[in-house]
Amino acid sequence: MRPFIADLFCAALLSLGAASASWAGQAPSPVGSAPHTPAPGGDHAPATTAARSIPTDSRISPTEQRWLQGAWPVITHARQTGVPLDVIVQPQPMPGAAPLAMAFVDGRCKLVLSMRGNAQAQATLDAIAPPLLDATLELMAAHELGHCRRYLDGAWYGLPAGFVAAVKPPAGLNAELAAMYAKMQATRREEAYGDLVGLAWTRQHHSELYSRLHAWLMAERATDLIPGSHHDTLAWLRLAGNGTALDDRSIFAGAATVWANGLNLAP
Repeated sequence: MRPFIADLFCAALLSLGAASASWAGQAPSPVGSAPHTPAPGGDHAPATTAARSIPTDSRISPTEQRWLQGAWPVITHARQTGVPLDVIVQPQPMPGAAPLAMAFVDGRCKLVLSMRGNAQAQATLDAIAPPLLDATLELMAAHELGHCRRYLDGAWYGLPAGFVAAVKPPAGLNAELAAMYAKMQATRREEAYGDLVGLAWTRQHHSELYSRLHAWLMAERATDLIPGSHHDTLAWLRLAGNGTALDDRSIFAGAATVWANGLNLAP
């Protein structure tokens, strides 16, 4: 698993139970943050990407603080547009976990930071070129927000009306393995949607960096690629090469159009 993408929501859901025994409080909101009310006209409320200052909290490590600082414009945007989103910082060591993931509990989305005792958290920051760091962390957070949106819409693992799953299980699989294969393909589709939401956010808020971040994401997805696996989203990413296909007032609607166009293209 690449370090920044949640594979399945259940991994975060399981760890949340352990976190509740100690501290799994919400990360503090910036002073003067906007109330959590929907903005008119869909999800394209202004997000001030320059406003990244979050209050110091002794419970939050410097690495966690940096991830939160980078992701905060997306978090602020989600809350301003009425998304029921909480930020959870895992207090226990989580070696090998995805540093950033999304869970869905009791009708609310939980953006989960699993960074303590997890070398991947700092290694991910160190591997990103400094001029791209904030925009890349926003892309990652927007990817997770795409998962949140799909869950809130009751569409997780679903397909648009009139579509059927194009990829058939390989011949010779028993029923259990065929079911696992179908679930992998459904997860792959969700990862593709999340990637496209991340790119749609980049297109709206960092258009001058779009080509560099698109190339970065393509490279991430091509690393150690197993064709057809959970994170093989290259067929969709190729459709968003110059970003114009993602242009829409809503990052979710823009992503959905490209996502649907790619459903029958993915091998």
